[in-house]
Formats: sequence, structure tokens, C-alpha cells
Amino acid sequence: MTGKVRRFSGGVYDLGLHVVWCPKYRRPVLDGRVAVRLRELIEQKAAERGWEIIALEVMPDHVHLFVKHDPKSSASYVANQFKGFTSRVLREEFPHLKSRMPTLWSSSYFAASVGAVSAATVEKYISTQWERPWKKEKGDAS
Repeated sequence: MTGKVRRFSGGVYDLGLHVVWCPKYRRPVLDGRVAVRLRELIEQKAAERGWEIIALEVMPDHVHLFVKHDPKSSASYVANQFKGFTSRVLREEFPHLKSRMPTLWSSSYFAASVGAVSAATVEKYISTQWERPWKKEKGDAS
């Protein structure tokens, strides 16, 4: 994880997203020149949007992407930006992707938020709030 936060007029953020998507019918078509071009297109789209790619793996039948994005972009927006752009360009450049499948990508995807701290760390932080020396004890009215 990078510890770098980004700033915008309304605040500071560090948002990460793990996105996985597959070709239609999970066909193993993402190899060779297609895989190389797909990687280039994902990097191009991320740069265009100002997103940072932390990790990217193109497997023959699916893609794993860990990307840092801005707070105005939802998980569905991020996933669909990559899927829509890459589908259009790859199907233009590689005709066999058009003839073998009705669409390049399956309509579904997996997305999970990735934070700088684990859920256990957050849970511990919240549950120990009253143990902080600067906090008043529960029920202490003074």
C-alpha cells in the first residue's frame, strides 16, 4: 500500500479499489498481443482519469486491477470505464475478438474497496475509544 494521500478542494483522500473482470463466457482470449495491448489501454485510461495503478495482472481469462481513484468515482464507474474503453479498442484492433464473442467482457465484475488499514484495525480503534486518556469515562458527566 502506498501511504500517499491526495488532496482536492473538499478534503483529503486515499481510496483504493480491487477490480476483477472476465471475458464473456470466461474464454481465455487475453494472451499474447491482446494481453500486452490490454495492459497499455488500462494504463492509458488510468492516466486520462488521474487514477494510479498499484497492481495489474492480465490473465488469459480474467483481469485483476488495484487502482487508486478519486472520491467522485464510484466502484461501478471505475470498472465500467476500464471495461468499456478496452472492449471498444481491442475489438477494433483484433477482429477475432469480434467474431468469437458477442461482447468482449462479461456484464459482471468484482469490486472491493482496499484501505490503508485492515477492518480489524478499524474495529479495534473504535472499540477502544473510551480507553483514550483524553476521553471522559462513559457516563462521566463532569
